[in-house]
Amino acid sequence: MAGRLSEESGELAENSEINVTPFIDVMLVLLIIFMVAAPLATVDMKVDLPQSVAKPTPREDKPVFVTLKADLTLAIGNEETAREAFSSELDRITNGNKETRVLLRADRLVDYGDLMSAMNLIQGAGYSKIALVGLEAAPAR
Repeated sequence: MAGRLSEESGELAENSEINVTPFIDVMLVLLIIFMVAAPLATVDMKVDLPQSVAKPTPREDKPVFVTLKADLTLAIGNEETAREAFSSELDRITNGNKETRVLLRADRLVDYGDLMSAMNLIQGAGYSKIALVGLEAAPAR
């Protein structure tokens, strides 16, 4: 605690003013330490990745599209299908060939859980080759 002499009595009187200079000095030192240490803490690994020369897989002559709409109705091709008749309708369209690749497209508003439910429905019908369909976008610049 700091004290000061009283002019009248010559006694030491208590000084109630706060001296913030040491506090500011400590904060500036800490700021400099963090400014020096922060760039050292980041991981910046430069990797030269190889380019892919893989050719896109050829499309089948007659692809089987399963569409999950925003209202969660299912359609095989262009015809809406009830979930109860989904397996038999998919078998009819693929002629029972369980190796047929099923292309699943879903509305942007469909929840991830509902999309997984549709995939489980396709897998439950015996089709394990499921591909997700999306729009190709231009690369971000």
